[in-house]
Amino acid sequence: MIVNNRIIMLNQNLKVFLLSTFLFFIGCTKDTNKQIIESTSSTKNFETEKAAILEGLNNETKAAFNRDYEGWKGYCVHESYVSKTYMQFPDSSMTETLGWDEINTFVKKYIEAHPEPAPIPTLVDKINVRLYRNGAWVNYEQNDANLGLKRETRLMEKINGEWKIAGMHTTIYGFN
Repeated sequence: MIVNNRIIMLNQNLKVFLLSTFLFFIGCTKDTNKQIIESTSSTKNFETEKAAILEGLNNETKAAFNRDYEGWKGYCVHESYVSKTYMQFPDSSMTETLGWDEINTFVKKYIEAHPEPAPIPTLVDKINVRLYRNGAWVNYEQNDANLGLKRETRLMEKINGEWKIAGMHTTIYGFN
């Protein structure tokens, strides 16, 4: 009798296990299908956002090198948490500018001191992007006629439907 009860309990436990496993796999299959649908629609959205970010980055570069101060400002977040760093390996220098007021003052003075447009670097067409709701982390390489190879990282924020730069990091490697 005890052996029969144990067999019955084992059979019931096995049935519960098998039913649970079956329901788990059905649930996983539905989630996988849902993820495929979400992935397809978010891929389209991702490509749209990436193109908008790329356009904004290239327009900011053109404005800066054309010494269009007013235009340049429109591509930036105007908040105290914004930062800009430049590391230059050829001359072992580094600058760090913190907060919109300091960055804005620096760029305005630089443009006033160097009003003639500079050669625009080859505009980027390949960027790596990670989207986070209304934020994005972006990196890319760029060749500058005056400075050589640069690796750029940008922290972007989407404000009122437009991608703006909230953080800038540039590493300059120079010419080989």
